[in-house]
Amino acid sequence: MTKQIEKRSIMNYEAPNRSTGIVNGSCSNVLNWDDVRFSWAYPKYKRMLANFWTPFEINMSHDIRQFPTLTEVEQESFLKIIGLLALLDSIQSDYAQKAAEFITDSSVNALMIILAQQEVVHNHSYSYVLSSIVPRAKQEEVFDYWRNDPILRKRNTFVTNGYKDFAENPTVENFLKSMVYDVILEGLFFYSGFAFFYNLARNQKMVASSTMINYINRDEQIHVGLFADIFKEVLNENPEYRTEELAKFVNDTFIKAAELEIEWGKTIIGNKIDGLSMIEVEAYIKFMANKRANQLGYAKPFEGYDTNPMKWIVAYQNVDEGKTDFFEQKSRQYTKASDANGFDDL
Repeated sequence: MTKQIEKRSIMNYEAPNRSTGIVNGSCSNVLNWDDVRFSWAYPKYKRMLANFWTPFEINMSHDIRQFPTLTEVEQESFLKIIGLLALLDSIQSDYAQKAAEFITDSSVNALMIILAQQEVVHNHSYSYVLSSIVPRAKQEEVFDYWRNDPILRKRNTFVTNGYKDFAENPTVENFLKSMVYDVILEGLFFYSGFAFFYNLARNQKMVASSTMINYINRDEQIHVGLFADIFKEVLNENPEYRTEELAKFVNDTFIKAAELEIEWGKTIIGNKIDGLSMIEVEAYIKFMANKRANQLGYAKPFEGYDTNPMKWIVAYQNVDEGKTDFFEQKSRQYTKASDANGFDDL
């Protein structure tokens, strides 16, 4: 099957405002939030607005003083993870914009634009953290890790090749597959890094940086949910693609992604970070792979990884209580994150 998908028109005078499809549909491109095709679009819009934040809100003064006191291993892992995140979110901004060009529903396209903007904020946050704690020459080195580290190159190629197939040949099949890679990037490839930052926080280290990671993590959860919804709607509108071949692709791709994330985890965490066991981290990654495959509507690729083996992480999610949080940051009046509003169990 090689059904192409067409780019959205800037304006279509003959089409209804309410779209007839998420891809290859008809839509005037005029957005009326009171008349949209998908019931989940407006609640997601409100959540994404409620989560608005900027790096400038984070007071880095304590982290500036503390970074030189970290162990050499902690400093190296900290910088390598920031370098990885900067690369992944840079890719993500571009992919979101390319995908949005083919979304023929004005409300979903609007969500994609917000998503891309949030990825730009995430990328800025890494520059903000680095400019606070290391000199300019070191910042430039960190932002070039992706060029030189062989494990990072392997991970990055894994995702970018999936995106490239869609960008060069925008078929329904390639779009579906690209969204699997997106869910892996945003919902799995960050997670050993997140665990590292949250472990620092529970040891009262680099808590401002960990607060920023928490806000990024919260955004990424919503992004994963958005792409999972788009994925399911594309399949609903094109049921001929709901095949055993696609199911096998999802299973095999998540297994390979988990292997790559575990390999990366061994590099940055191994058994050299106090408070983090690589056995637990590996189980956590497989648990998250199961969770993400399930979100897309497919069977879990790893048997026996049905519960979070690192329960302590949950306590480091909920910083948005409208009061001073455990990170000792200023009081924030963000919407409280919960299962009900999309910030699921890490």
